[in-house]
This record gives sequence, C-alpha cells and structure tokens, in this order.
Amino acid sequence: MKDYRIYFKRLLSIAIPLILSRIINQLQMLIDRIFLGHADTLYMSVLGNATFPLWTTMDVCFSIATGASILISQSVGAKNIRNTEEYAGSLIKYQHIAPFALFFLWFFGSELIFRILGVSKTLLPMCVDYARFSAPIFLLIGLGNSISVVFQTSNHTKHLAVWSALRSILNIFFDWVLIFGKFGFPAMGVKGAALGTTIAEYLGGVYLVVAFCKSGKLFTRPSWQGILKARIKSYLHAARLGINTALESFCWNLGNLVIIRILNSINELAAGIYSIIFGVEILAVVIIEALGSATLTLSSEAFGKNDEKQYKGFCASAYTICCGIAFMMILAVIVAPQQIISVFTKDESIISSSGIYLLFIAINLFSKAGNMIIGSGIRGSGDTRWMFLTQIFGTVFIVSCASLFVFKFNLGIAGVFLAVMADESTRFVINLVKYRKICKGMSVHKV
Repeated sequence: MKDYRIYFKRLLSIAIPLILSRIINQLQMLIDRIFLGHADTLYMSVLGNATFPLWTTMDVCFSIATGASILISQSVGAKNIRNTEEYAGSLIKYQHIAPFALFFLWFFGSELIFRILGVSKTLLPMCVDYARFSAPIFLLIGLGNSISVVFQTSNHTKHLAVWSALRSILNIFFDWVLIFGKFGFPAMGVKGAALGTTIAEYLGGVYLVVAFCKSGKLFTRPSWQGILKARIKSYLHAARLGINTALESFCWNLGNLVIIRILNSINELAAGIYSIIFGVEILAVVIIEALGSATLTLSSEAFGKNDEKQYKGFCASAYTICCGIAFMMILAVIVAPQQIISVFTKDESIISSSGIYLLFIAINLFSKAGNMIIGSGIRGSGDTRWMFLTQIFGTVFIVSCASLFVFKFNLGIAGVFLAVMADESTRFVINLVKYRKICKGMSVHKV
C-alpha cells in the first residue's frame, strides 16, 4: 500500500499540471464552440469537418516526438546523461521540418482536402477559411512540442499549465472580439475563431520559450552546445519510434475522417452532433491523456532500470484513477444530459435526442482509458509498433462496423457511436494481453 501511495504521488505530480493545462485548453475550445454554436448552428458542422483533419496532421507532429520522450526517459532511468542530452538536443534542433511542410499543405491545399472529404458546398468556403487562418500555428508546433517534452521528461510540468492558461485566456478574449465583432472589429464568425486561436498561440509561445530558458529544474534540457552538435541520426533513431505513434495517431484520425464522411451522408447536422458529444467527452479524456503522458514518462524510466514492480505499479495506479473518472462521467450524463447538451446549442431537436449518445460515450471511457494507459505502458517499453498495428486493426474495424450499422441496419448516428464502443473494447482486450507479456518478460530478464 505504501508503494502505491508513492506511485500515485509521482503520477499526480506530473499529471496534475498537465491535467490543468489540458482542461483549461479544452474549456477554451468548449467556449469557442459555445460562441460559434450561438452565432450560427451551422458553424458546429464547420468545426466537425475542419478540426478533425487539422488535428490529424498536428497529431503526426506531436507523435513523432514521442520516440524522443521514451528514449530520454529510459536514459534517465539508466542514468545515461550523454544519451539524455543527445536525444533532447536533436529533438529541439530537428523537430521543425514536418510542421513547416504541413503549414504549406494547409494554407494552399485545404480546399482540395475538404473536397475529397465530401464537405458540402455550403460548408466548404467556411472550412477553407478556418484552415487557412489556423495554418500559421504549424510554424510553432516544432518548438512548442520539443520544449514540452523537456519539461515532461524533467518531471517539471508546472510551466506547461501556466502556458496553457495564458493561451486559453487570450484565445477566449480574441475569439469573443473577432467572432462577434467587438471594439470596432468586424464580425468574422468562424474565421475569427481560427484567427483568435492563432494570435493566442503566438503570444503564449513567448512565455514558453522564456520559461524554458530560465527554469533551473529541467535536468533533461540540453546545453546550447549540445543542441548545435546534436546529430540528425539521433533524431531519426528517436523518430523511428515516434513514427509508429504518429502512424497510430494518423490511423485513428483517418478512421475519424471516414466517420465524418459517413456522418455527412446522414445529414448536414450529423457531424455537428458528433462534434458536440465528443466535445463533452473530451473534458474527461484530457484528464486520462494527462495520466497517460505521466504513465509514459514513469513507465519508460522504470523500464530503463528494469524495475517490473514500478512499471506495473504506475500503470495500475493510473488506470484506477481513470475508472473513477469514468464513473463520475456516467453519473453526470444520467443526471443532466439535456442540460449538458444545451450548453452547446439552442436546437431543441438536438438537445432532446442526443442524451443517449452521451451515455454511450461515458460507458466507453472504461475501454478508452484502458487503451490510453496500457498503451502508454507498452510504448514505455520501447515497443511503439504494437500500438500502431492494433490501431490499423481498429481503424478497419470501426469503419466496417459504422458502415454496417449506418448503411445496412439504418441505425443512423447511433450506429456510429456503437461502432466506437465496439472498437475501443476490442482493442483494450488485445492491448491488455500484450501488456501482461511485457511484464512477464521483464520478470524473466530480471531473474
């Protein structure tokens, strides 16, 4: 019991600032949805169509850094200072390449992308505007992502919470001004939401860089000389691990893009309803994601020193917390489903019909949390390929189920949510089997 108190303490010391950071960020995004939903219900479908593909490509950038995060933490566990500096330096030096390419893709190619996704003629111009005004954010992703990895692998995440709070406050303010046209500015609608986010990201980035340079607690921060001397070979070695996570994320998002296409075939509001439901779920998911990030760091350290007890203890402690979150989510959606949905839209038909979807997603959190936490433990062992392979299976599985439920059984939007639940639960069982094999392998190696 004493050991588990230590596991909980270390997990939460890393996770709580990340949780605060992500909750603040998601609250800001929810407020954006509230602003846009009250300005025009159609804007919710714009968000549903535009944000999924944008985040698909952003996730690729974030995920590539996962390999460096794993190797840095394993080096910390093994007390290999040289490797710690080399991997951190190469990440900071070379993590900008892909985001710069994606900036040009979205700024100049967004219309073609949305046409391929089957966005209606009504929504297409608004989706293109949203993407182009959001594209400059890609120019910041490499720097922000690599600095965040250094903070996290140093077990010092407080500044990440402050950074997120600053960005979110600025974002809410600029969105309010630009969406509705305050202080003499024109009412820009969905373009204003994207522009407000971009401005806030740049202003927040200034704080992050200053905190990174001045903090004295970053034991994985490389020296300037270490950054200059870092080899692209080290970055590519880390990227080979990270690319599996990037491809895993890409497959997950690809499945979501196909789901959006299926939803668009139902009616114009279906993608908006889907966006609202997952907008509610995300408040719980960001907490689980933060715990998953802490689990990745600590399980990587434990694996680096071949400590099976700690490796299992951190994963079990994190999943226990996640189960508590899932129970609270179920209780909330049972007690007040319509009140929750009415925050995002004034449409009475959506409010009255969507409560059951909230319950589906709340129940699904048990499996989803399992995949996030157990998946982080599997990645912490250095095996990122497994999660990529199971996600390939999951993408084919969810698209097949959604197509069957919607087009064959005519279940409409409910069919999509049932497919999501089936996918997460199936992969949870598969990933749990793999995780137990890793634990057994550590035990054998230790003996």
